[in-house]
Amino acid sequence: MTTIRRHLMALAAASALVATAPVQAANLEAGQAKAKAVCAACHGVDGNSALPDYPKLAGQHRDYLEKALRDYKSGARKNPVMAANAAALSQEDIANVAAWFNAQSAAVRSRY
Repeated sequence: MTTIRRHLMALAAASALVATAPVQAANLEAGQAKAKAVCAACHGVDGNSALPDYPKLAGQHRDYLEKALRDYKSGARKNPVMAANAAALSQEDIANVAAWFNAQSAAVRSRY
């Protein structure tokens, strides 16, 4: 088999995988609305919590936030408050909320 033929076959296989992968664009407006309703009391409206007991979510990686919420929802990650909040979120809500917080600018404060 020629090198060109191998490359074409590999390209065709990769294209088939990409074509079958689900592509879902996050809805930032829906993420903002859900974050305001579910997350803002502890994490702040824009994810910059003013309370030291709650992490700042603004600017966090989207995939990290999605995994954390899925883990709270499934029970793989333990926290009763977060488990209850995550239980109310659909997979679409999780993607939208994660995208919303990811799109926010993190407020960094210096202690010095």
